Amino acid sequence: MSRICQVTGKRAMTGYKVSHSKRRTKRRFYPNLFEKKYYLAAEDRWITLKVSAAGMRLINKKGLAATLKEAKEKGYIVNY
Repeated sequence: MSRICQVTGKRAMTGYKVSHSKRRTKRRFYPNLFEKKYYLAAEDRWITLKVSAAGMRLINKKGLAATLKEAKEKGYIVNY
């Protein structure tokens, strides 16, 4: 599985690791992802999402159904 949030679409970014002497070497910045189970009351079932910390806060704020609908419209999630 790829390291992409299914709610916000966050993915790995590239950048530099900078040492004390300012030498730069390439590295990757990964999103803060979790595999989390949510109960979808509309369909009376549990779903597992790979979601970032920001995605969890978004689900708490807007609700699961609204967030899933929005993520599906933006193309971040195909099926759940």
